[in-house]
Amino acid sequence: MNLLTVILQLPNPQSSTVLAIILLGLVILAFVSSGSQVAFLSLEQKDINLIKTKPQPAYKRVVDLLEKPQELLFSMQVASIFFYLGIALTSNLLIDSLIPDPSIGHGVMLGLKVITLILVIFLFCECLPKAYAAQENIRFSKDFGIITEFIYYIFHRASAWMLFSAGKLEASMFKRNNNALSNMEIDTVINKVKTDEASEEEKKILKGVLNFNKIPVKQVMRSRLDVVGLEHSLSFAEVIRKVQQIHYTKLPVYKNNLDETVGVINVRDLLLHLKDKDFDWHSVIEPAYYVHEYKLIEELLEEFVDKSISLAIVVDEFGGTSGMVTLDDIHASVIGEIKTEYDPHEKTYERLNDYNYIFNGKVKISDACKVMSLPLDTFDLVKGDSDSVAGLVLEIAGEIPAVGEKIVSGDFVFTVLEVNKNRLQKVKVSIELQD
Repeated sequence: MNLLTVILQLPNPQSSTVLAIILLGLVILAFVSSGSQVAFLSLEQKDINLIKTKPQPAYKRVVDLLEKPQELLFSMQVASIFFYLGIALTSNLLIDSLIPDPSIGHGVMLGLKVITLILVIFLFCECLPKAYAAQENIRFSKDFGIITEFIYYIFHRASAWMLFSAGKLEASMFKRNNNALSNMEIDTVINKVKTDEASEEEKKILKGVLNFNKIPVKQVMRSRLDVVGLEHSLSFAEVIRKVQQIHYTKLPVYKNNLDETVGVINVRDLLLHLKDKDFDWHSVIEPAYYVHEYKLIEELLEEFVDKSISLAIVVDEFGGTSGMVTLDDIHASVIGEIKTEYDPHEKTYERLNDYNYIFNGKVKISDACKVMSLPLDTFDLVKGDSDSVAGLVLEIAGEIPAVGEKIVSGDFVFTVLEVNKNRLQKVKVSIELQD
């Protein structure tokens, strides 16, 4: 004898009460599963970074659930389907128990059931939870995290099996090679390689090659603030003086500002005319090559090779210049930055004591960890896509902090010491171990 039979055999008032309780429970679960789909996946990186700094268990639960966002989303979707089916069945039984012998006719009774079901699901399981979750995503994630975790625990195996089955079906339909490792699997293998078998730099190069076809130009380009160019109105003597100061082989040429870039000049073309003080250097300006900031560097590298060029001006969606990218920038995304004899030997950090350090904003996060004798993955949970100390602070703060402002993340306090043109130049990092 199953549970449904027992319920149906109960006296009418009791069975109605049990069914009402079951229906209420299913509505609450559907409310949470529906809202979680919006709340968790609408969290921006700055929201996630803020949550990671909170010590309360409710926030830690949110961080744990966000480790596998795709599995979480699919589990909530599968759970919602089961909850909706349960609501439909339970509401039907509840109405039958309340009105066992309808005098209004079976057609009207059926219509009443359908309208009730639509109102319950549409209002309490779709509109209200998603509207609330969209407005208060952090609060929803925290307050309903324990219920979300319970639903995920119950349904994640079923959803994983369904995803696996869908993948097998896709493979059979499109004859995909299932023996080929995914990028995620290869990345996992690289991470498991022991330190004595491969250095961190070698692992970084392997990951760079692995992700080469996913990296947009925006991620590797020099931002507009770092671009050095030549004003079109400069005299030849002024051009030579500037070239001697900056030591670049190719430079953009612009009128008024970088948004009006008119071309690119190869410094080597000027060397043949050093003795000619009246040389018209504008005659050796080459046309500039423009690319969008979201073009993949794999495609750009092919274009560089096909067109025999090594520099491109990067434009944004409005047509303005957002930066510049060179062949060296693409190489650096795979094998790391290439140092030359012209690189300035500026002091990049200062150790005040074992718990306080001052870093140049451009210092790599990995290098900062080495200086502070910390594991290289110390900031992996909060750094996002950033790889410099300045980028790390911006990622945690979610905005450009003012000089003197303190940004707290776990055991670390970042104090902004110097800002120049919206760029963090110097940051003090303090380690404040919590009990």
